[in-house]
Amino acid sequence: MDLNLIKKLVNIVDSSNVTDLEIEENGLKIKIAKKIRSAAQPSLPHFIQAPLSSEVKVTTAAASDVESKTLSTPEENKNIHEIRSPIVGTFYRAPTPDADPYVKVGDNVSAGIVLCLIEAMKLMNEIECDVSGKIVKVLVENGRPVEYNQPLFLIEKS
Repeated sequence: MDLNLIKKLVNIVDSSNVTDLEIEENGLKIKIAKKIRSAAQPSLPHFIQAPLSSEVKVTTAAASDVESKTLSTPEENKNIHEIRSPIVGTFYRAPTPDADPYVKVGDNVSAGIVLCLIEAMKLMNEIECDVSGKIVKVLVENGRPVEYNQPLFLIEKS
């Protein structure tokens, strides 16, 4: 399991009503939990009250030397801008399966150009860039479902 997948899982849990998520794959077990702040709820066990945005615990049966991984957020780098999904749907990098993607890592973009499509209820919605800069990273794989407000692209502002 790679760090990008873990970051995506953290973002999904952070931006949803899910309070904890546990995944096991090839001997690697990841548990993500977020702190609930509500006076009406009973106190939660200590392991759930760890802040989600700063730390994720990773443990394996074979490699116990990896105990935790701190994830950096784009907010730490003021020059990086996130393009987020305005809707729930399916992410497409190109207008058709055999066409070139709208943008690639390293491309210079300007405000108003189309970055990708998100299909929702059989409608193709063009997602446009809102800043000028350079594509640093594409955070979603082609054909994958995306959630509302999920980060799609990282752009280094110019």
